[in-house]
Amino acid sequence: MQFIAKSILRLSVFLFPAVTLGQSTYLPQGHKHQALLDRLEIKLQYNTDLNVSTLKPLSRRIAVRVGEYADSVQMVNPDFLSKVDQYNLKSLYMNSSEWASDTTGFASRRPILKTFYKTKANFIEVNQKDFFLAVNPVFQGQLSAESDGGDRPFVNSKGFTLRGMIAKRLGFSAYLTDNQERGPLYVQDRIIRYDAVPGVGFYKDFKNTATDYIDARGSINFTAAKYLDFQFGYDKNFIGNGYRSLYLSDYGNSYLFLKINTRIWKIDYMNLFMELVPQTIDISAGDKILDRKYAAIHHLSMQVTRWLNVGVFEAVTFGRKNHFDFLYLNPIIFLRASEQQAGSGDNAIIGLDLKANVAKRFQFYGQLMLDELKLSEAGGGKGWWANKFGVQAGAKYIDAFGAKNLDLQGELNFARPFSYTHYDSVANYTHYNQPLAHPLGANFIEAIGIIRYQPHPKWNTSARLILWTQGTDTADSNVGSNIFMLNTTRKSDYGYSLPNGPRSNGINAQLLASYEWKENLFIEGSVLIRRLTSAVTPDRNTSMFTLGVRMNMFRREYDY
Repeated sequence: MQFIAKSILRLSVFLFPAVTLGQSTYLPQGHKHQALLDRLEIKLQYNTDLNVSTLKPLSRRIAVRVGEYADSVQMVNPDFLSKVDQYNLKSLYMNSSEWASDTTGFASRRPILKTFYKTKANFIEVNQKDFFLAVNPVFQGQLSAESDGGDRPFVNSKGFTLRGMIAKRLGFSAYLTDNQERGPLYVQDRIIRYDAVPGVGFYKDFKNTATDYIDARGSINFTAAKYLDFQFGYDKNFIGNGYRSLYLSDYGNSYLFLKINTRIWKIDYMNLFMELVPQTIDISAGDKILDRKYAAIHHLSMQVTRWLNVGVFEAVTFGRKNHFDFLYLNPIIFLRASEQQAGSGDNAIIGLDLKANVAKRFQFYGQLMLDELKLSEAGGGKGWWANKFGVQAGAKYIDAFGAKNLDLQGELNFARPFSYTHYDSVANYTHYNQPLAHPLGANFIEAIGIIRYQPHPKWNTSARLILWTQGTDTADSNVGSNIFMLNTTRKSDYGYSLPNGPRSNGINAQLLASYEWKENLFIEGSVLIRRLTSAVTPDRNTSMFTLGVRMNMFRREYDY
């Protein structure tokens, strides 16, 4: 995989040295401007830059371009953007200043030692003709009180992030943190069960019940031939418009990838080649070289009307004893045909998604994921095990009931038993002992409700409610929930409902209040209540109150 990526990058630089255009780094995971971009997509309704894309992260160049277009609308219609939206838009420009056409107000009144924080958003910023560099410290401290008792949950993260451009040809970014963390007891249970800390890779035990890990990410990127974006790095990607994704989420660990994104007319087409780690026992031992597996993903998105976007997804996960199968370098969609040519032994998934912006207030979105489907077995209520598919349906309502910056979101997700599984443990849809798509794996029904309200530029509040029911696997029974289990260990071919097997029912509710004291420096308080009842395992109920401070990074969440 590394050889392939390096070869393609070298070839691209050789072929397009004279036409390489202004490249851009990407907005980071969990960035504070995502809610603004979601609102602008709905309010603008017909803006192709946002409508055509269902991929995250979004490039800073495109985000700023969309913002400046919204500003032009605001000049004609002064009521288009609220004062809070205008503040957030200025913050977006400030945090992507290399692309902003107007930098008025970015400069700090009192730089530290006349060197640091010359601009409000960046600790160090260099903005010269052929070189841009922004360097920032990263910090997150959380301290919690949990009703379950035991050791107190906490998060202690510190590090740095940087991004830059060289001669408007090459972009680069990096993020590095050292972390010590003790999650609530249900998270500790999850780490023990899967030998993986959600969202990260290698870890060490810390103070018996806590973990210690490094989160390192980085990428280089450039634009070639005007419409072609290349990104090579070690990070995460997300496909979809919802809170969850049934295709590819950012729940799990980062991975090495090469992404080629073609954006032309009303079409956005992504090729993503990934190097992954298969299910491994004692993955945190640290004294062995881990095996590798691979995935190739395509996603084609097209704006079929001014308000409707339709996408097609396909993915193949496979193992070849630590080497990539060049058959899957085919850049044109139809990976399923390549998988059949290889012998049909790999794990292929296809999907259909859509997004509709309506009345400049609503967005309706959905995903259909097909792991395997046999129409002759779909009827009759027999519940054939290999009818493996998932569905997502959701809606967003901005400025709800006429209240500015009050946004609502509702989402329903379900995945049939044995979805994402395979008869070969290497080819299941996972990475580093974590799912690549939904955190629950398979054999579940989930409902999510979210309220976001920003009453003041510096204040953000939200309420989130997640309800789910899922079948529960046991030591001697595979009912289709654990996607790491071989699907050949099922006891029968028929009789699989949704959810299948002994049920567990869960509730995860959170209230959050966040105050941005300085640019990208947040003081936050939250209350989390989680209830889990199971027919197989002991109930696990908890209430947790958290206070925290974070700077230049995403908030650590336990939303499962």
